[in-house]
Amino acid sequence: MKDPLKLSLADYLPYLVNRVGSIIADQFDAETLAPHGLSVATWRVLAVLAANGRQRQIDLADLTSIDVSTLSRIVTRLVRLGLVTRTRSATSNREVVVALSAKGNTLVARLTPPARAIEADANAGISAEDLAVVKRCLRRMYANMTDRAAARSTRPRRAAG
Repeated sequence: MKDPLKLSLADYLPYLVNRVGSIIADQFDAETLAPHGLSVATWRVLAVLAANGRQRQIDLADLTSIDVSTLSRIVTRLVRLGLVTRTRSATSNREVVVALSAKGNTLVARLTPPARAIEADANAGISAEDLAVVKRCLRRMYANMTDRAAARSTRPRRAAG
């Protein structure tokens, strides 16, 4: 019987997910992104814009799982590099819309094959069916945790003392 007070990292899902994500991100960063002066976070922004088109900055933060203030700094850097454009929304002066530039599109097209290759290396030996289950489960877990965070933020707080 397992001791409920002991935690084996080898069987602890958050550790396993982080471990896989970290090694993939580290290798992709070193082999593909660093030579272009990019980071994994900047890649996520570029990839989301390539896949979904122009986005309000607030929506881009959600789609990339990057904090709004951090995303703002990333977008500023990408604008300086000429990879994205940033404009005020036509519907709201308070909203900022971000889009890939022609230079950004060209770079994403060049970086996508290596991104897919490292994903294929990570998925080696895993059937398409199993991979589909893993992805579905990870999406469900993410939704569970965002629901949990929302529920915790709406709970009334107790007065101290």
